[in-house]
Amino acid sequence: MKQLSGMDATFLYLETPTTFGHVTGLMIFERPSEEFDPYAAVHAKYASLIGELEPLRRRLVEVPLGLDHPYWVDDPNFDLDFHIREIHLARPGMVDQLADQVSRIVGRPMDRSRPLWEVYVIDGLDDGNWAMLTKYHHATIDGAAGQLMLNILTDTEPDAAPPGPSPAWEAEPLPSDIDLLRKAVMNLAGHPVKALRFQTRLVGQLADAAGIDSIGSAASKAGSAIKAIARLGREDGPKIPLPTSAAPPTPWNKPITGHRRFAMRTASLENVKQLKTATGGTVNDIVMAICAGGLRSYLQAHDALPDGPLRAMVPVSIRTGDEEDPWTNRVSAIFPELPTDCADPLERVARCREAMLDAKRLLDLVPASQLGDMAQVSAPVLSTSAMRLASRFGLAHRIAATPFNLVISNVPGPRKPLYFAGAQLVHQFPVSIVTEGQGLNITVVSYLDRLDFGFIVDRELVPDVWDLADMHIDEIGRLMEASGAEWVQEPQPAAPRRGPVRVVQPGDAY
Repeated sequence: MKQLSGMDATFLYLETPTTFGHVTGLMIFERPSEEFDPYAAVHAKYASLIGELEPLRRRLVEVPLGLDHPYWVDDPNFDLDFHIREIHLARPGMVDQLADQVSRIVGRPMDRSRPLWEVYVIDGLDDGNWAMLTKYHHATIDGAAGQLMLNILTDTEPDAAPPGPSPAWEAEPLPSDIDLLRKAVMNLAGHPVKALRFQTRLVGQLADAAGIDSIGSAASKAGSAIKAIARLGREDGPKIPLPTSAAPPTPWNKPITGHRRFAMRTASLENVKQLKTATGGTVNDIVMAICAGGLRSYLQAHDALPDGPLRAMVPVSIRTGDEEDPWTNRVSAIFPELPTDCADPLERVARCREAMLDAKRLLDLVPASQLGDMAQVSAPVLSTSAMRLASRFGLAHRIAATPFNLVISNVPGPRKPLYFAGAQLVHQFPVSIVTEGQGLNITVVSYLDRLDFGFIVDRELVPDVWDLADMHIDEIGRLMEASGAEWVQEPQPAAPRRGPVRVVQPGDAY
């Protein structure tokens, strides 16, 4: 039995009926032969790893009354067939049909009485390829640990040996409520009183805000609670690099539903590197500039472009290499501005570069060992109550100090081909998280010579997510033209899409 760290547990406390804490990855593979059975290959591979990979077999045990962080325990009722599932797309099996399946799967919460992962084998793609959708709760692994999991699941050669039997493992009995409460009391005795007082004040303010008549006053009072978090770093605690001013409103900074839409596009990494050389930035700067330009185009198309820049939250790994548990979350964030208010593509690149440098300087003020302190001392019952109050009463999008508009993440991936049971990995599309008041997330993963973009949105707030995705790819062309950079690879055209299904009316010709 092992207790979750405060940072890991935070991803459980963030969950509400509309906000889910799982992260998902969509991998598309070639089919090595006509007789290849993707489901059988995936099932055999995971079966061989259950004894080796602890995150695959451990389930949550929550402390009564939410007095302490939950524990991981090996599941005594582990059932591999529950976790590995098979889907076959209806004909013709186009990319938007695949994305629709991803959207539905991502929009379902995970069963906390089971190990927090699911794998979907998706067949029937129109080009003969097949897909594997992995769904892990963020409490289990972060982005860096996800890449580690990918490395374990895949091979670097197509003719690697087939998986062998799993190492033996033995499930432990589930702890009793009395044992969990006893541990919680001992842990609470060592918690800083200041942290508990702070959280009590935060929940009290949210509760008061929910119960008063004036919506404006409610937003103001909830905003004061959030601002208290940012002020904490300027008093006698560690300097937490949170923004203290509001981000401008956008169409997706509103209460979210539990429904999602997903879209994906691929760009040439080599072309982005040409842009990096031509503009003097980094690959990450160029990715941020692509997002700034794509979002600007989308907001202009909807007559919703704010006068000032947007602000992004960019996750940053704070792994030192000395972690005892490679599967625990080690992540912080920076909050750079996105120059969506700037019409010049090259100026957007320059401003992105400066914004990223400024944000990283703030992050450097905080030792990595201190960044998880606030999460570690959080009382679960208070953290969870705060999130549910904010969600229930729609406070998130009304808070005066909503600190950022969306999450943008750029995850470096492998530069060599990977194989799964002899099937070569073609694409690795990330599918991340949207949260209350933040109905858009853009995540990018590099693989070989390409960048795979994943756009996950609230279904109601961004109904035209494919248009948004296409606008990001169009922005690369604008940057290439403005910078004079040379095209190393031709732009990859969008895959054919089925589009909306036409409903046949009486009297229509077939």
